[in-house]
Amino acid sequence: MAIPLVKRKIVKKKTKPFLRHQHDRKITVPSSWRRPKGIDGRCRRKFKGLTIMPNIGYGSNKKTKHVLPNGFKKFLVHNVADLNMLMMMNRTYCAEVAHNVSTSKRKAIVERAAQLSVVLTNGDARLRSQESE
Repeated sequence: MAIPLVKRKIVKKKTKPFLRHQHDRKITVPSSWRRPKGIDGRCRRKFKGLTIMPNIGYGSNKKTKHVLPNGFKKFLVHNVADLNMLMMMNRTYCAEVAHNVSTSKRKAIVERAAQLSVVLTNGDARLRSQESE
């Protein structure tokens, strides 16, 4: 199995979701984020103690953006030809088999990934359930 080229510590500046202003007061207001646009809105004017708004400062570090906890970036694979693209990039990217790939094609992808030493995030996904039946 390949190990990641560089394993950096992933720092998330905010892990809780940004919630919509007054979603807890009115049932008709859902919690999914919407930017406040009122002319007198306290939240839009950023008064102290009110709902915080998303801005560019909460963005991830460019070097750790889209990196999984195992240190790799994810690449979606539908067939063996897609997997061959990762031949030279197996220390940076790991493969994830698409959800709609059949069991027979999945077995071929798993075998080829072992030959290329590409890490698969869901390598034993549908193989497990088929063998147990």
